[in-house]
Amino acid sequence: MPGSIVAENHHYFLVRTRHQPVEGQDGSVKAKDVGLRQQQNTETTMAHAVRIHDYGGPEALSWGRVEIGDPAPGEARIRQTAIGLNYIDIYHRTGLYKLPSLPAIIGMEGAGVVEAVGAGVCDLKIGDHVAYAGVLGGYAVERLIPADKLVRVPNTIDDVTAAAMMLQGMTVRYLLRETYRCAAETILLFHAAAGGVGLIACQWAKSIGANMIGTVGSDEKAQLAKENGCRHVINYRKEDFVARVREITDGKGCDVVYDSIGKDTFPASLDCLKPKGMWVSFGNASGPVPPFDLGILSLKGSLYATRPSLMTYTERRADLLANAGELFDMVTKGAIKVPVSRTYPLKEVGQAHRALEARKTTGSIVLLP
Repeated sequence: MPGSIVAENHHYFLVRTRHQPVEGQDGSVKAKDVGLRQQQNTETTMAHAVRIHDYGGPEALSWGRVEIGDPAPGEARIRQTAIGLNYIDIYHRTGLYKLPSLPAIIGMEGAGVVEAVGAGVCDLKIGDHVAYAGVLGGYAVERLIPADKLVRVPNTIDDVTAAAMMLQGMTVRYLLRETYRCAAETILLFHAAAGGVGLIACQWAKSIGANMIGTVGSDEKAQLAKENGCRHVINYRKEDFVARVREITDGKGCDVVYDSIGKDTFPASLDCLKPKGMWVSFGNASGPVPPFDLGILSLKGSLYATRPSLMTYTERRADLLANAGELFDMVTKGAIKVPVSRTYPLKEVGQAHRALEARKTTGSIVLLP
């Protein structure tokens, strides 16, 4: 049950993304300028990609060739070697999060090699290994991307690991380090503790000495969460997670609840908090949280509620580099191991979507072009 990104901030980011695919007369797809690009392409490259022509199920994902132009000023063209799969990809495919136009290439995370740079790009060069998160258009062998959204990957981290950890790892970093700054004395509840985001959160919480309580949907996932550092694990299919949290915390409740599930865990997540605790809603795996009266926060103990997104926390280049840099450090020194549970060929991404939607996955899934 992985997390996702807030719809409102997500839509704001999407309308600023430069390239969306447009059908050509020959059936290929060309990069369409959404208002920021002025330079004319002089050369094009054909590459395979997965796109959707309309919202729907996994069958809506279509493999075909796309036309990639030269990078405009401030852009880079990268050849992708690994692409991360995230639950937000499903939201885009189904239309829960609307895209600026169709057909579209979805996917928000990847890693690869710089093949060309546009004018004004000074901190990247051809041949650099780079990664990104939060930029639509990932399901492609090659793509154009704003250069300031790319970060160089250390030699100690391979491309598959980089693609698996950028969106999920930076999400954990901002959640535990910024949205609510967890420390050794923090008691936190993290739903979906055996998912890609959850397993990284288990390790990060352990590294700082925080007391993490995690929820999972099976005994196998419970064991996996424990192995990754989650101190207390609740199988919500067998136990009332609110009652267990109260028992674990001696009736005091948690400092913070990180909730990527949405509808199915609301408002029960609020009942797991101590007075003045914080509920962090960062995903809708079971459906959106329904509208609610803010007065409920007062009645349940003057609680705080927030709906953050990775886009906001990495909008400025300096923030992106700080977030990615700390994540790279944690991985390089061994505090966090990124669990890639399975890889799929990019052209078989529909199978990966089915497995993710059925909640049959643990850890991260990576698509290989």
